[in-house]
Amino acid sequence: MGQGQTGDPAGIAVVIAAKDEADRIGATVRAAGALPGVDLVVVVDDGSTDRTAVVAREAGARVFAHGRNRGKGAAMETGAEGVLAIEAAEADRPPRHLLFLDADLGATAERAEPLVTPVLEGRADMTIALFPATRMRLGGHGFVVRLARGGVRRATGWEPEQPLNGQRCLTRAAFEAARPLAPGFGVETGLTIDVLRAGLRVVEVEVPLEHRATGTDLRAQAHRARQFADVARALAVREFRPTVRRQWDRARVRARSTKGDLSRKVGQITRANRRE
Repeated sequence: MGQGQTGDPAGIAVVIAAKDEADRIGATVRAAGALPGVDLVVVVDDGSTDRTAVVAREAGARVFAHGRNRGKGAAMETGAEGVLAIEAAEADRPPRHLLFLDADLGATAERAEPLVTPVLEGRADMTIALFPATRMRLGGHGFVVRLARGGVRRATGWEPEQPLNGQRCLTRAAFEAARPLAPGFGVETGLTIDVLRAGLRVVEVEVPLEHRATGTDLRAQAHRARQFADVARALAVREFRPTVRRQWDRARVRARSTKGDLSRKVGQITRANRRE
């Protein structure tokens, strides 16, 4: 694992959610483990049907597995809980910050240090990667990107350039502020909104990482449709949450008021019966 000096005793745990990534996970794990400040790499095998878990373990990762595919948000939660479990067995060390990376980054994961530095130096509570190649190719104009970007802006007043980017480094406090994570592919959008609403600092950092292109075939289109649905659900929950909370609070007040009225009525009836 990486031995660089960070000045932050917490250090970094890398969490990688993976499904059927046996061809790339080994290179990703080895590259991530060499990052400065990283002394733990956790892979969550999210219901793979190939040798993802075996290859990850051989590359040096601690592996946790889902018996069936539960989606990216659930895998990230499992990974963070796995880090906590490992830390519970370690004596006298502060909780690690969390660096989430995609499983298909391969050797380019070694370039993720710019994501880590602002968190280790206390300048950010969460960093989000900007992929230069994606900026040049798409300019962030995909329909799912537009949905997520606009939703984050409406919810927080801040507009991210690449709101769906899963390469993120967070303090443990920032991660806990966003739990429970949004399910599936809505996790990044929900994470950004929840961390910002907690009053924490989020910055985007250009990092020369690369992963497998999604493509344009039928399978890729189905993937984007699932992304759109998951992002829309994450936004709906967060946009309506304040309204739901106010409605819940009003309902509780009404319930207490009704209970008080009922108690007074019962008392009045009881006293009347005694007089009779």
